[in-house]
Amino acid sequence: MAAAAAALPSISSPTSSSSTTTTAFIHSSKTGARAYGPSFSNVRSYGTLKGRLPNSHKAIPGGIKILCAATKPAKSPAEEEWKVKRELLLQKKVRSVEVKEALRLQKENNFVILDVRPEAEFKKGHAPGAINVQIYRLIKEWTAWDIARPVDSKLGKDAKIIVACSAGGTMKPSQNLPQGQQSRSLIAAYLLVLNGYKNVFHLEGGLYTWFKEGLPAEAEEE
Repeated sequence: MAAAAAALPSISSPTSSSSTTTTAFIHSSKTGARAYGPSFSNVRSYGTLKGRLPNSHKAIPGGIKILCAATKPAKSPAEEEWKVKRELLLQKKVRSVEVKEALRLQKENNFVILDVRPEAEFKKGHAPGAINVQIYRLIKEWTAWDIARPVDSKLGKDAKIIVACSAGGTMKPSQNLPQGQQSRSLIAAYLLVLNGYKNVFHLEGGLYTWFKEGLPAEAEEE
């Protein structure tokens, strides 16, 4: 493939002040050469390029084809579809635990409860010893590393974490929700797994159930 690419000329397109070269990856096969490159406004997908590109002063060899004439902007990790998030959580064996089991793990096995609710909600009431970091936020420009960075400053990658939010959500399928139900804590768990955390658990039923069952809680004075 490299030899085929080297044998074909580059595609250049002049601008008002200087000439620039358009990046294109060339693949040669029995059916002809194909170019994997940027969007060309006057060329349809999978169409054959003949003659000249718009505003180009360099002839294009016949038989070069554009694999895709346009691309969509990539989604940020937090914006990814729930189905994709759920599949990764299941693949990485992220386990959901009931509130009483979470309390036992916190007391006996040094698990940290990571509360991802907004700070105002956290201050009104939370599990004793919980850490509050809002890592579920949908910020397009942020990578999984950017979003999980506040956790990195407090916990190591080997930390045993139970991610909690108000409602909890679920990965369990049901008749009405065959993919379960997304939540802030499940989004956060997904981002932590993407960022290399190994021991991520999820609080089933959320802190709503924690408070409802009368488990220990504390609040911060305003």
